[in-house]
Amino acid sequence: MNKISLYIATSFFIIFTTNISAGDIAKGKEKSMTCIACHGQDGISVSPIWPKLAGQHESYLRSQLYEFKKGPEGKRNNAIMYGISVALSDEDIDDLSAYYESLDKSIGTTADDSFELGQNIYRGGNMEYKIQACIACHGPNGDGNGPASMPVLSGQHAEYIYSQLKNFQSGMRSNDSNKMMRNIVHRMTDEEMKSVAQYIQGLH
Repeated sequence: MNKISLYIATSFFIIFTTNISAGDIAKGKEKSMTCIACHGQDGISVSPIWPKLAGQHESYLRSQLYEFKKGPEGKRNNAIMYGISVALSDEDIDDLSAYYESLDKSIGTTADDSFELGQNIYRGGNMEYKIQACIACHGPNGDGNGPASMPVLSGQHAEYIYSQLKNFQSGMRSNDSNKMMRNIVHRMTDEEMKSVAQYIQGLH
């Protein structure tokens, strides 16, 4: 079984065996006041270095907050997010995740000079270098897969996407199931990563 088939099988297992407990949206909105400084009003961050959270899958947001909460021992170590997440209870995480999923996402634009290469990588990958297409896990419109905790990419800041691809490439971030992202990005050039990030920014 190849890695893509294994990943799909794992995703279906997660879908049918994970009990997702929805949080309280109203409480999540109240608790989000401390998140606004970086992630913006209604989950739309002004700075492109911080991710937009609006419309992101509850399951993915929850999994990332728990990973941040592990701090240096985790696979997604970030000092700022560790300081915030370590103070959150399980209920807080559920409520915040439910709130941000309930919000409408925003869509950016793609730079003309990045569109063709970005689209080719996202939709077709690069089989010469065994780079899998992003569409396989994140969908044709970048909507991801909530039950499998695959994130929504549609409309995300290009600068943020690029930074996360670089983090996967360097191993700074390693919370990808079966090393899926790390196995893909280690073969990608900077131009390819920047172009696909630009494409994703305007994808909807």
